[in-house]
Amino acid sequence: MQKESHTLEPRTAFYRRERHSVSLAREFTRTALADWDLKQRAEDIVLCVSELATNALLHGVPPGRGYRLWLSLSEVANGTLRIEVHDSGGGEPCVPAAAVTGEAEAGRGLLLVAALADAWGIGERVPGKVVWCEFRRDGDGGDDGAGYGRP
Repeated sequence: MQKESHTLEPRTAFYRRERHSVSLAREFTRTALADWDLKQRAEDIVLCVSELATNALLHGVPPGRGYRLWLSLSEVANGTLRIEVHDSGGGEPCVPAAAVTGEAEAGRGLLLVAALADAWGIGERVPGKVVWCEFRRDGDGGDDGAGYGRP
């Protein structure tokens, strides 16, 4: 007998190219996590949203445009939480090859995402790109809704 799976309704929001949009994206994420009763690693998830939104704002969104934040929680994929930030800018983000010095004011965003998320990557869209990261459910794959953790 197959186990019935359930995918929660994705959450999405569009933000203009404005500095305060990053704090709005963090609050949107906190609300979605609370609605989905996800407590474990919530601060890691919010930090990754903040970094991806900041990168989109500073490097990916042309003047007069915006970016879209998309959150989904899939029970089909063992409770994987997926975060996507869609922007219409060119270029491909990458983790810096050289170590970022202690006094540098930039360059750590994707390093943090790579360190905290279970997976991350870049997808294509026309125009622009989608930068995403995922957090997988921790534990034995049970259906108890218990938090997230590194495998």
